[in-house]
Amino acid sequence: MADGARDLHLMAEQRVRAAQLMYTKGRRQLVELLADLSRPATMPELLEQQPRLTLSSVYRNMTDLETAGVVQKVIGSDERTRYELAEDLIGHHHHSICTRCGTVDDFVIPTRTEKALDAALAKALAESGFRPSGHRLDVIGICTTCAQP
Repeated sequence: MADGARDLHLMAEQRVRAAQLMYTKGRRQLVELLADLSRPATMPELLEQQPRLTLSSVYRNMTDLETAGVVQKVIGSDERTRYELAEDLIGHHHHSICTRCGTVDDFVIPTRTEKALDAALAKALAESGFRPSGHRLDVIGICTTCAQP
């Protein structure tokens, strides 16, 4: 196992145990699936990747992993719940969401642009007294597959 995967599982296990849960084989498989997909995935997509998993087990384990701070929900334009590893485990990123097919993909913007975005948000919120500690950005539009004639 690569060091990155080993570190990911170590952090996931620590969080799960801190939530007074066990880091079971099923939970470990879900963490691996999400890490390999590298984009938010629906329950059917996860089951397609690992057909031996049962839907009820995946739902229970995802709920526990979310409670432990290992995964987070991402809602697309089709209102289907998708899951991805928590941002602090995989790094800061944003999402592009297709309004036709509902596909959600990750994308990263350059550090300089991130800093400019943070500054613009802080300035926009300054009058309200709200002090942002981060941001999430979802870009809504049409993916390349749906845009083709």
